[in-house]
Amino acid sequence: MKTTGEMIPFRILIADDDNDDIQLTKDCFDENKLNVKIDEVADGQSLVELLRGKGKNYPFKDLPQLILLDLNMPRKSGFEALAEIKADENLCKIPIIVFTTSKAPKDIEKAYQLGANCFVSKPNTLDEWCEKMGKLGRFWMECVKVVN
Repeated sequence: MKTTGEMIPFRILIADDDNDDIQLTKDCFDENKLNVKIDEVADGQSLVELLRGKGKNYPFKDLPQLILLDLNMPRKSGFEALAEIKADENLCKIPIIVFTTSKAPKDIEKAYQLGANCFVSKPNTLDEWCEKMGKLGRFWMECVKVVN
């Protein structure tokens, strides 16, 4: 993904109502020296509106290349947002990682049934968090072909 010698940042959108988790995720991408541009929303309703271009401050020229989606959010849950995104022909190709505190088998199964590309439980320690973000980032940026 090079243009005129510069690396174009990989576009990630985080949907999570916990500001500490968002900041921790951003810090871990930085610590892993991953070239990312991260935008954020605090609920599923804002996520869907933003992706459909209805957000007040639509932050990207292009859609994100990856979404990190929490399940438990106000206004519209992660499950509801996931279902809407995957049912929308203009958005359904965006890879979605469900990134949540849940480890419940019923949540994992439901996320995959709704079209999640990956289900990851949030780690308990800072070291685990940064290690997981490094692995996820490198996998999605270096190994997987995503729609630009």
